[in-house]
Amino acid sequence: MSQSIGNTALGYARLWHHVNAKDRVLGKLAERIAIVLMGKHKPIYDPGADCGDYVTVTNAKHVVVTGRKADQIVYRHHTMWPGGLKEIQYKKMMDKKPDEIIRQAVSGMLPKNKLRERRLARLRIFEDEHNPLEVNVLKRWEDGQTPGHIPITRVPVANSTSSTS
Repeated sequence: MSQSIGNTALGYARLWHHVNAKDRVLGKLAERIAIVLMGKHKPIYDPGADCGDYVTVTNAKHVVVTGRKADQIVYRHHTMWPGGLKEIQYKKMMDKKPDEIIRQAVSGMLPKNKLRERRLARLRIFEDEHNPLEVNVLKRWEDGQTPGHIPITRVPVANSTSSTS
């Protein structure tokens, strides 16, 4: 008989997922990545435990935004010096650091708690098709569905109006 109560290390086994970001909408992509990083696609999900998986993203420079967001999005950070607020437009950020765009979008989708940085550390983003962590990847989802998601199909119910005599 086992002496441990609850989920053991085997219950929290982490898988590697691969996402191709080419021509994918940034918000939908970030939402699905955040779900996998949190572990919500697993039946053992617990909000207080870090049970999520690793995610590798390729083609980060080919991610798209809808509408006029390419002209409107501004990324801000502060240097901690007086008057040190820096602003970078989306288009300049896409040229300089396209991986940072996806990282900040996913960071905004994660809960703001102590597990946030640990979950973001499991996110690996690459600008182009080359993925040095390819040997680790066990699951791929280019179609946009989160792994473990089972589409619900409705089965028509037959009427039981037949009488038995």
